Amino acid sequence: MDQKDQWCFGCGKENPIGLQLEFIEKDESYMTTFVPRPEHQGYDGIMHGGLVSTILDEVMARYIHKKGFNAVTARLDVRFRQPTPIGKKLTAIARITGKRGNMYEVVGEIMLPDGTITAQGKATIAVLEDEKT
Repeated sequence: MDQKDQWCFGCGKENPIGLQLEFIEKDESYMTTFVPRPEHQGYDGIMHGGLVSTILDEVMARYIHKKGFNAVTARLDVRFRQPTPIGKKLTAIARITGKRGNMYEVVGEIMLPDGTITAQGKATIAVLEDEKT
């Protein structure tokens, strides 16, 4: 990760209030895990939907970044399938589903340890430069 990105809310190690997510690439997918704490809730015992969306955005956009491109989210759609509980290990997975010009289509999901999907996302990620970073 570039030093200037160390304050990223999703993955920055210097951000004391950030999520400090770490990622791995495996089998044509990109993933991270996270255990939400009480400070991440909206309603009692349920993770705030904005933070669920943040994790999906982070795993999907960072996948394109991992491929070496300077890229940003152009569009993000999230479907909340059921409440995401506090205190359970979440796994977020992203997969690239297409590319048109400088735009990548990526899908993602957040799963509980038993495989239950709590949220799904679809993003359009725009590459800002033709060359890899």
